[in-house]
Amino acid sequence: MPGFGKKKVKTEEPFTPEQLEKLEDKGDVAVDKAGTSRLFNRYSARRDSKDIARAVRWKRRAGIILAVAVAVLLILWIISWLLTTIGDLVISVENGAAKEGIIISESLNEDGTANDPELQLSAQNVTEVTNITYEWLPNNLDTEADGQHNGENYLAYTFYLTNNGTETLDYDSTLKFTGIARNADEALRIMIYKNGEPTIYAQKNRDNSPLEDIVNFEFVEGSDDLNLEDYVILNDTTKGIKPNETVKYTIVTWIEGNDPECINDIMGGYVKMQWFFNVEDEEI
Repeated sequence: MPGFGKKKVKTEEPFTPEQLEKLEDKGDVAVDKAGTSRLFNRYSARRDSKDIARAVRWKRRAGIILAVAVAVLLILWIISWLLTTIGDLVISVENGAAKEGIIISESLNEDGTANDPELQLSAQNVTEVTNITYEWLPNNLDTEADGQHNGENYLAYTFYLTNNGTETLDYDSTLKFTGIARNADEALRIMIYKNGEPTIYAQKNRDNSPLEDIVNFEFVEGSDDLNLEDYVILNDTTKGIKPNETVKYTIVTWIEGNDPECINDIMGGYVKMQWFFNVEDEEI
């Protein structure tokens, strides 16, 4: 007869194969190499694995989003750089002149100082132009506006060069072609106002006939096969610009309908130019 008050000893019953399989499917049991079973917390283990997987996915997504954002910003920067650096007309101050204090700006402040000075400016040409003639141009192109003020069939751009240094300087001015398509330069006219005084430049006619009151583009002597590097539009020197003194420039370009080279073959053509400023005796 069993003794009164004795505790009944609990015996562990082994899992049946069916029970063990169900627990393994639920994630409650893992089997070690020896074939024995061990219990673990189904919920915490599953939660940890899900959190890790979710974190990995978010890291991958974040990496992709970051890469796309960087690519978009890079594309926008390239577009901006192209618009401001590789325009139809790029005006730049070279290193030598910049060190001496030469700056350029699209406008002046009320006290005559440069407003938002730069070392490089850029202008865009007019698209889908047709030929015009000099008499059709407005007579106030040098005074009507600062910066870009194109008309329907011509480019017009006004800017200011200032000696922001402490010494009186001589500076060089060189305007060159950087791109020509369909021989558009042959009927091109370039008028440059310097402190209100205009000069018109043009390509020499093929038959070498003179162009009245127009300065021909300058060619490098000794060149047999002319290319963009072989001639400039203008190349001059300004003497004795004093500290805080400013020179005003306006450049106007158009296709001259009265030029004998203004023919159908140049339709769809274009020109691109770069205007350099440097101090005298400094290589451009």
